[in-house]
Amino acid sequence: MKRKYFSYFAITIGLAFLIWSTACHRAASDDETPDNSTYRPLPTPATEFEQKLKLMRDAHFQYIWLFSRKDGKEFTSEDRELLHTNAPTVVDWVGMDDKKRFFAGSNFVIDPKNLEALEKRYKIEDYSGK
Repeated sequence: MKRKYFSYFAITIGLAFLIWSTACHRAASDDETPDNSTYRPLPTPATEFEQKLKLMRDAHFQYIWLFSRKDGKEFTSEDRELLHTNAPTVVDWVGMDDKKRFFAGSNFVIDPKNLEALEKRYKIEDYSGK
């Protein structure tokens, strides 16, 4: 009787191994291309302004401002010092190649008193949430 159960057990194990070894295994091949039918890449922003604005938005700042001098000249080291002093909550400053405009990104508003002082010398455009 033991021999009969042993035979059934051996046959069951053998069949399980046979099924496992001959099962359809999908092998990854290098020549398969992924299905890109639903993939639509975002267009690259056309201008430097759009690229820098996208960079600031991708950083997920709550507030984004664009600073430019009212006289239209390039920013100097004095301007940088004035901006950093009056806008200490700004985390990131991103300048344009012409050095006449700077994006500022922050998660906190600039103190109204400091903002008033900055508005005397700079044109400030708000791009928060636009």
